[in-house]
Amino acid sequence: MASMLVGLAVMLSVATVLGQYDPNIAHGRPRSAYVHLFEWKWTDIALECERFLGPKGFAAVQVSPPNEHAVITNPLYPWWQRYQPVSYKLVSRSGNETEFIDMVTRCNNAGVRIYVDAIINHMSAAGMGVGSAGSSFNSNEKDFPGVPYGPRDFTDDWECTCKDGKIDYSVPACVRNCRLSGLPDLAIYKFHTRVMLRNYFNKLVQIGVAGFRVDAAKHMWPIHLNQLLASVNNLNTQWFPQNSRPFIYSEVINQPNEPITASEYTDSGRVTEFGYGKALSHAVLKGQALANLRTFGDGTGDNWKMINGAVAVSFVDNHDNQRGHGGGGNILTFRQPREYKIANAFMLAHKYGFPQVMSSYNWQQNYGFDSEGVWKDLNDFIGPPHAAGSPPGTTASVVITADGSCDRRVGWICEHRWRQITNMVEFRNVAGSGDQVHWWDNGINKIAFGRGAVGATTAFIAINNEDNRMNEWLVTGLPAGIYCDVISGNLVNGDCTGRRIQVFQDTKALFDISNIYSDNNDPIIAIHVNAKL
Repeated sequence: MASMLVGLAVMLSVATVLGQYDPNIAHGRPRSAYVHLFEWKWTDIALECERFLGPKGFAAVQVSPPNEHAVITNPLYPWWQRYQPVSYKLVSRSGNETEFIDMVTRCNNAGVRIYVDAIINHMSAAGMGVGSAGSSFNSNEKDFPGVPYGPRDFTDDWECTCKDGKIDYSVPACVRNCRLSGLPDLAIYKFHTRVMLRNYFNKLVQIGVAGFRVDAAKHMWPIHLNQLLASVNNLNTQWFPQNSRPFIYSEVINQPNEPITASEYTDSGRVTEFGYGKALSHAVLKGQALANLRTFGDGTGDNWKMINGAVAVSFVDNHDNQRGHGGGGNILTFRQPREYKIANAFMLAHKYGFPQVMSSYNWQQNYGFDSEGVWKDLNDFIGPPHAAGSPPGTTASVVITADGSCDRRVGWICEHRWRQITNMVEFRNVAGSGDQVHWWDNGINKIAFGRGAVGATTAFIAINNEDNRMNEWLVTGLPAGIYCDVISGNLVNGDCTGRRIQVFQDTKALFDISNIYSDNNDPIIAIHVNAKL
């Protein structure tokens, strides 16, 4: 009996230690992808969880930082003011604490978890001012009474050994001890600082938050971050099983020639794999053949150099790299809808990582040379759509049109509501943890593959990224029958609103994909067992 109890204790200990990798998905239907509703208001997110995300099978929402932030007027209310913390009061331009609690409750009840973007590496560098909750601050004096923080709670100046205090990314100590973009660097290893951060995390956990994206994790020492996160309370048992741990994924922009690597942070939880979207965008834009993606990220002798998919968060684009930040590369975004849909369809059909779907807002780009002579989008600072007639800086509500899309006249793009992306979330839910099977390619940019097992495939996708027609009989592994192509339509009341694909007894089906190049012509066919007539 004693040995059995010891064994049980060890099993529980292991489960607790490994809990930070678990996305804490709601029990019931499978859910395997989440969406970043960038800069949405809490009231709009609550509605979206109930009316769309829950019914469509999304696992979670990553929300913008909920804490008090600086209010920046030069430039006018930029997106990055959310990344200039003033205190941990839950009052931001997305809403107040009451609205935040209501959103978390309603989303959890709809089966959709909330992941908070946690800004814990630094505080605001906006000089003297008053934050979004009314707290005064003076970043020049490292004085943030709304927390409270004082000079002793920050990294000591002597710890930054780089010239002029500027970060040299070839020196890990400089990356982790110096100020990121001039932002006062929090010493998360100091007792008072750690208590304040732990209190913030614990408050969010008690409200019902399921996990955290750790912003700028690369700029903190892995051991300090691990110790802080390990001290956070277990999740609220109103929605989560007893002893559930917060889901953690750290933002680490790993560059090929830098000494700091993403794998250094996997002890704390999962890590954002920036190389995934960069390589996938490169392939879809024909920088290399799609056929090469057969081994994408699977570690079997390929040269992708990505972290293990079991500890990765995958994405095509995010709020940083769609603005030209976050490691460079020609990243696909909503501005190239045809190619963007190809990339997202592949990501959601592919097994690698825990995928994030991006949901953006539009801004008018303006390319030119900045003050340092770099050619860039000079409007990359622009914040979310503003509400007409409201106090300055008020975020506009999301408006849903009769066809289920977001009203782009307001400025919200809502890629997660594009049918071709929404339905691929369900494709991934159906595919589950199944392996990649029945791969086919023409050696260049026509590919197809299934998910599941040989003889028990549950989903199949074909992509034509060439300038000529694809007309191929392919082995799908699916049961015989007629399926709705979920790219061109839906299964509604027992019929397909888009294309029908017939799978015969030998599991083969004809995949006829046009080469007509337009944003409205999707060069993809995707079928799965839940869309079978």
